[in-house]
Amino acid sequence: MRRAALSVVLAFALSMSSAGFAADRGTFPVPKLDMQKTSGGSRKAIFAGGCFWGTQSVFERVKGVKKTVVGYAGGSAATAHYEQVITETTGHAESVEVEYDPAVISYGQLLRIFFSVAHDPTELNRQGPDVGTSYRSAIFYTDAEQQKIAQAYIAQLDAAHVFKSKIVTAVTPLKGFYRAEEYHQDYALHNPDNPYIQVCDRPKIAALQKEYPDLFVDYRGK
Repeated sequence: MRRAALSVVLAFALSMSSAGFAADRGTFPVPKLDMQKTSGGSRKAIFAGGCFWGTQSVFERVKGVKKTVVGYAGGSAATAHYEQVITETTGHAESVEVEYDPAVISYGQLLRIFFSVAHDPTELNRQGPDVGTSYRSAIFYTDAEQQKIAQAYIAQLDAAHVFKSKIVTAVTPLKGFYRAEEYHQDYALHNPDNPYIQVCDRPKIAALQKEYPDLFVDYRGK
């Protein structure tokens, strides 16, 4: 997996210092269409939004999320390996599997966080300083209900002109999710002083805490 050179990361940080993803994060729309909260059990949602280190660092701090795993989705099991994914020829996107309690948080609420603080959904086949289809924005739905809610929310955000540019997030059926190598799991948590994490991922965590204080929790470990 390629990671942008430090000089590129720093340049990206400077370009984003006075800019936000959304036009007005403070009033980011609540999904009009959502799943009803149900008691007991758990459900899974799979999101791709650039480097999976940062996406995981956001969702593992959301109230109601039981577990997060970074991995690859969009390609085959045979090519779901670091050395192959970095070639940008496998069809995989760096993704995060989010297991959550539907009695505490809804799928729509997870989507709201995904679009507002976890990544920029208007960047095509890239995210910040990282470029390639493996860094694309995508939602891998597990059933027809997730597909309907995700597509409806994207249409809602575009109609409201929440972003300056059109959302490019792909809504795609999940064919398989393949767990990434262990050194990628909880990478941001275990490497907080890494310059890439400091520049690209810590601001996402800060935004989550600021915009969603009722949903923010400190990482509780496994």
